[in-house]
Amino acid sequence: MNVYTTDKIRNVVLLGHGGCGKTSLAEAMAYLSGITSRMGKVDDGNTVSDFGKEEQKRKFSISTSVIPIEWQGYKINILDTPGYFDFVGEVEEAVSAAGAAIIVVNGKSGMEVGTEKAWELCEKYKLPRFIYVDNMDVDNASFRQVVEDMTEKYGKKMAPFHLPIRENEKFVGYVNVISETGNRWQGKEVVECEIPEYNKANLQICRDTLMEAVAETSEEMMDRYFSGETFSEAEIRAALRTNVCEGSIVPMMMGSNTLCQGIYTMLDDIIKYMPSPENREVAGINMKTNEIYHADYDFSKSKSAYIWKTIADPFIGKYSLIKVNSGVLKSDDLLYNDEKDIEEKVGKIYVLQGNKPIEVPELHAGDIGALAKLTGARTGNSLSTKAVTIRYGKTEISTPYTYMRYKPKNKADIDKISQSLQKMMHEDQTLKAVNDSENRQTLLYGMGDQHLEIVVSRLLNEYKVEIELEKPKVAYRETIKKISDVEYKYKKQSGGHGQYGHVKMKFEPSGDLETPYVFEQIVVGGAVPKNFFPAVEKGLQESVLKGPMAAYPVVGVKAVLYDGSYHPVDSSEMAFKMATIQAFKKGFMEAHPVLLEPIASLKVTVPDAYTGDIMGDLNKRRGRVLGMNPVAGGKQVIEADIPMTGLFGYCTDLRSMTGGRGEFSYEFARYEQAPSDVQEKEVAARASKVAENSEE
Repeated sequence: MNVYTTDKIRNVVLLGHGGCGKTSLAEAMAYLSGITSRMGKVDDGNTVSDFGKEEQKRKFSISTSVIPIEWQGYKINILDTPGYFDFVGEVEEAVSAAGAAIIVVNGKSGMEVGTEKAWELCEKYKLPRFIYVDNMDVDNASFRQVVEDMTEKYGKKMAPFHLPIRENEKFVGYVNVISETGNRWQGKEVVECEIPEYNKANLQICRDTLMEAVAETSEEMMDRYFSGETFSEAEIRAALRTNVCEGSIVPMMMGSNTLCQGIYTMLDDIIKYMPSPENREVAGINMKTNEIYHADYDFSKSKSAYIWKTIADPFIGKYSLIKVNSGVLKSDDLLYNDEKDIEEKVGKIYVLQGNKPIEVPELHAGDIGALAKLTGARTGNSLSTKAVTIRYGKTEISTPYTYMRYKPKNKADIDKISQSLQKMMHEDQTLKAVNDSENRQTLLYGMGDQHLEIVVSRLLNEYKVEIELEKPKVAYRETIKKISDVEYKYKKQSGGHGQYGHVKMKFEPSGDLETPYVFEQIVVGGAVPKNFFPAVEKGLQESVLKGPMAAYPVVGVKAVLYDGSYHPVDSSEMAFKMATIQAFKKGFMEAHPVLLEPIASLKVTVPDAYTGDIMGDLNKRRGRVLGMNPVAGGKQVIEADIPMTGLFGYCTDLRSMTGGRGEFSYEFARYEQAPSDVQEKEVAARASKVAENSEE
């Protein structure tokens, strides 16, 4: 592959709902540009971008892949992203590396939730965008409907560049709104044709909208427009490029991926209207001077790059996908990773075409490439020189809130599972493995149930280790509500020295649920010698780890040692520790023990129309709605307190209630007393477990 300068590069991300046709569009572009000699199909598992075993098996994209194509002396880096919401982290990474977006809409299904989410992402990152409506060769596909729906939602900035020509219900060509010409497909060729009568009224409306947008680019243009002058095609195109780059116009195009119709025109339009990196800004911090460093994809500045994604595939190895933010990167360069404090020599520089690495001698500012075997490098790290050390801000990645407990099928695989998950977490920033030592469980966090299911499948097929997912244990706590006064005498005689420890203790609520226990002693007259006080406290320390009621950690107990007795020969630390443990069990159960459950502060963001359903569902989950706040885009943020048990499976339920439009986040807030039915259930579960163990 040739080396391209900054002005000849376009970085374009494909966004849209799951199954809308992003991968088949990328495939059609790859075929037209000559990368492949025949078009692959998602159903056949032979596309350039869906190269992962899981993707081929499930027939949808799971991770973002890069397909650089050469088109008329330009290089277009196409980033094909997953459409399913469980893989949103991949999409966020790709959007951060892109300079423009194509939102793909299925002409048959029309606007979907994924279309709205794609639009929101483009707004967040200020990306210029095209709307591409595919499947136009299908009978009931309607370009007009998509245009109407999107204009209604996003205003007059939607500008159809083409209109479909149909004959006998078949998609045979298009009208170019800019040049006002009709075009028909004859095999692979496009020939000019008459504009059908039914297109003329629509053409006039679309044309007027475009002309208004062109006129608004300058005062001179506005004067000419009002005095009735017509603009030349070159003027129109120049003005449209300005409008598209600043986002005031969103061109709408259409075609058929499978028939490769409309793709040629779109590739031309990407070059004509979408910005090259030199038209975009990027800034970091110069770590030496602490000043803002405006890299702005300037090839003449000191070299720097950002790692926007990592591929750690057991089959193709580890690659750090980079975007060059300034300078020109060459093989054998020395690059410094400030965050890891490592300087590494770059071996070969690659561009990845799907999973196929192609070696290139250098990468100019604004280009996307890959470096192999950078030892310490992770997604989000910045690379620069030691002389001018730059650090760029990390991409915001969604937080995973869905979690399951996982166990190895084979105990011998524990280390291998841990290493495999570590590699997968380098690749996928929305995956987290957490060791919950308190509840003796290991947890796997992801963006949804499907995400976790695919992780299990990948571990088995790619890393040859097997894990099982199950419902996680809830981190309950035990405490007391009343006061108890107990004594316990620990006495053992077995020849020689015996064991003797005698304590009288009071147990009461300490009022502090943050700490397990508070220990006080008010022993008078040496009834229990001072040197046994640490042994009593040790007994308490052990007792609070597993409460007597349901074996959960104990919090908020005040223990007062006020009396007891000792034997000058038989008393020992061990005896007093055992006496305390038994006294604690007895005293705890007499002081009205209760179970505390963890409560989370939940925020659910949903469109107005769904607020009633969400609040009703939260009530069923024992949630307490605290209030609602309106936010931009006709949405409400519902705030509620909810037991952690009520959040299990919430991600899936929220998506089904809101058609995928709802989002939620939560954080642990505090502990509250659990209802009696929850307490009874947990105590019964503990009793049956004890019975099982004793039978064994």
